[in-house]
Amino acid sequence: MLKDKVIVIYGASQSLAGAVAKTMAQAGAKLFLSNRHLTPAEEVAREINEAGGFAEAAEVDALDKGAIEKHLVKTLKKTKRIDASFNLAGFEVLQDVDLIDMSLDDFVRPITTAMQTHSLTATAAGRIMAKQGYGVILTLTATPGGIGYPKVGGFGPICSAVETFSKNLAAELGPLGVRVVNIRSAGSLDSRPFKEALAFGGDRIIEVIKKMKSDTMLKELPSMHDIASAASFLVSDMAKSITGTTIDVTIGTTTALNYKTDI
Repeated sequence: MLKDKVIVIYGASQSLAGAVAKTMAQAGAKLFLSNRHLTPAEEVAREINEAGGFAEAAEVDALDKGAIEKHLVKTLKKTKRIDASFNLAGFEVLQDVDLIDMSLDDFVRPITTAMQTHSLTATAAGRIMAKQGYGVILTLTATPGGIGYPKVGGFGPICSAVETFSKNLAAELGPLGVRVVNIRSAGSLDSRPFKEALAFGGDRIIEVIKKMKSDTMLKELPSMHDIASAASFLVSDMAKSITGTTIDVTIGTTTALNYKTDI
């Protein structure tokens, strides 16, 4: 499905970005992985290569314009093209605090960071892809991009902003043959953030997860493999007519499902 496609992934580590990279590698893609710390990206690349795939790791700060562009130029020299770019770099967001009790800095800082990294990586890839006449840029958001969610701090505005940015970039790059698509997830229990929360949060986190599952139409949350599979499809030629939109992989999350308790 992705045979020999050249895909750049930012924030590669043993969590969602790693799952996406491994799934794409299994589909035949050549992965160029980066992280602002080299070791996590190297670990994922090593697993892919040991399994018979192709992956290279590099140290790239996804908030550094020069580092991003240097990495893309280096990749282009080896591959002569870039078929897809996916920014999965993490950033700190203060949550579990009411907005009326949150400081301005804690609210604004992650929004600024998120938009900076997405703008830098997506536009850098977009300039290259525009010259090629093809390419796919993926972004990732979560449930707060589609519905109101309490105690998520700046994460809600981040999701909405990234989704709008993705849509607008798609409108600009579409005439040049480049697709831009966002994936909205409900969060994966097998991802590192959830595992860490379960390890330290105890019964309280278990109740939060029960509530999240209850909010979905199928009473479950998507796994990392579900998100990775969606990303692989969107990068493939089978999705050549999909752009300028958000693909919802939240398993139909909507808080309205909780208005009845006898179902």
